[in-house]
Amino acid sequence: MIRIAITGPESSGKTTLTNAIGKVLNGTVFPEFARTFLEHLNRDYVQEDLDRMCEGHLTQFAQSEDELQLIDTDFVVLKVWSKVKFGSASEKIKAAVNSNHFDLHILCTPDIPWEDDPLREHPDQRDELFDLYTKELIASNKNYVVVSGTSSERVKKSCEAIASIQS
Repeated sequence: MIRIAITGPESSGKTTLTNAIGKVLNGTVFPEFARTFLEHLNRDYVQEDLDRMCEGHLTQFAQSEDELQLIDTDFVVLKVWSKVKFGSASEKIKAAVNSNHFDLHILCTPDIPWEDDPLREHPDQRDELFDLYTKELIASNKNYVVVSGTSSERVKKSCEAIASIQS
């Protein structure tokens, strides 16, 4: 079983890339749990909600035995998000990041146009957030590749990176 996390700042193409890789490689796609959680939350979110999102992510893919699992948004997102929004990340989120749940992280560069969305908060901080993601992946000693450019360029580089860990 190979588990791939697609990560990066808001509006950097994570969902589009996850779905495209899933089609090309016939992988199982796990949608962004946080989005579903927030869309059904009838109040402003608080820091503890990020722990609930973390638990939901774990439950979402932990029971799957599918050969190739593609997870749209990972625990690194929750950690960076929590630190930016609340100044710190919980022990639960830190532990999830430190666990080796993923064989590869694909970090999306925010070099595509911003798409407005009521759940997105930082249209002018994407480059700064990208740097935070990069630092977190390095600090956590994660296997990762950075993708940028057009959708087809991103898919090609991602598929090549996945193929390199499959062999």
